[in-house]
Amino acid sequence: MLTSAEKTRYQKHILLPQIGLEGQQKLKFAKVLVIGAGGLGCPVLLYLTAAGIGKIGILDSDVVDLTNLQRQVLYKTEDIGKPKATTAAKRLAQMNDTIEIEAVNQKLKKENAEAFIKMYDIVVDCTDNFSARYLINDMCVKHQKPFVYGAIHQFEGQVSVFNFKDNNGVLGPTYRCLFPEQPSDLEIPNCAAIGVLGILPGTLGMYQANEVVKMITGIGKVLSGEFLMVDLLENTSQKIKVKRRADAEHLIEQHHAESDDIAACSTDNIMKTITVEELHDQLVQNKELVLLDVRNLYEYDICHLANSVLIPMNSIPNNIKHIPRDKPVVVYCHHGMRSASVIEFLVQNHGFKNLINLEGGINEWANEIDQTMPMY
Repeated sequence: MLTSAEKTRYQKHILLPQIGLEGQQKLKFAKVLVIGAGGLGCPVLLYLTAAGIGKIGILDSDVVDLTNLQRQVLYKTEDIGKPKATTAAKRLAQMNDTIEIEAVNQKLKKENAEAFIKMYDIVVDCTDNFSARYLINDMCVKHQKPFVYGAIHQFEGQVSVFNFKDNNGVLGPTYRCLFPEQPSDLEIPNCAAIGVLGILPGTLGMYQANEVVKMITGIGKVLSGEFLMVDLLENTSQKIKVKRRADAEHLIEQHHAESDDIAACSTDNIMKTITVEELHDQLVQNKELVLLDVRNLYEYDICHLANSVLIPMNSIPNNIKHIPRDKPVVVYCHHGMRSASVIEFLVQNHGFKNLINLEGGINEWANEIDQTMPMY
């Protein structure tokens, strides 16, 4: 039951005949997992917290960066360097102390996805990479959980609800029904590589939060079987119909069987990493290695490691021949995430075995090795 204070807090919801006391109580007892506390995650978390979702889980391994503040509205300048998940949880608790918020400073991966997802009623995908998105989809199908999808690209965004069971017990499409095979992250780079209008994730995140509220309260028409595309530059939107494939579950089983085969055949599938201190020592010792910078040109112009080669992330597929195979190649970006995606792409698709990811990227180098380096 709602307390008198909660009835006052959620009065404007309760006045809506479609929601009322019963709907607000459903929100109070709902459990929602938000994966990713960045551009999309911030507005989702803000509005789900304000709406009175009883338990909200936040899963994110990233820290706040200056470049995040243009769109990630939960964070302040003073939060730079702090974990997003716990920082967001603290701010949300100040907004609404009547709900439970669980913050986990971890990255979603195969080893933990099942444990997290099965604890919640609904999952909201606020990630920016394909590996996490397909993992979310597959775990939600396995445990019969709906998930709200959102994606952004410069001025355009997409929203849909996957694996949703309607009142007649009919399951809607999965993410793999629309996109059966996982592409490389390099094929559609994230906003760190191509930019994004700061208002866009706010708009799309509110759409995602709205779908969560509708599913929990049972009101309106859920975006299941429909793929909404929004263009803020042209002020246009359109929907396309999506049907659940008859082989929806088989697609997932087939994918995991193929993944297991690849893992069984590979004894060298763990990404090699190097700390900035270790790299500094090797450079001082004049160790023969190549430094590959996969950021954009404007980032490279601000600062870069001496004698490094610039090949922006989205140019990697067309420059494979320029990446040496006969000596160690240390790949770096701003924080180490884009470089990890590049390494994964090169290892899986082109058989590279000499790539090393710089932990923390050039940001960590500036913090630990060269404090005089200009940062952005």
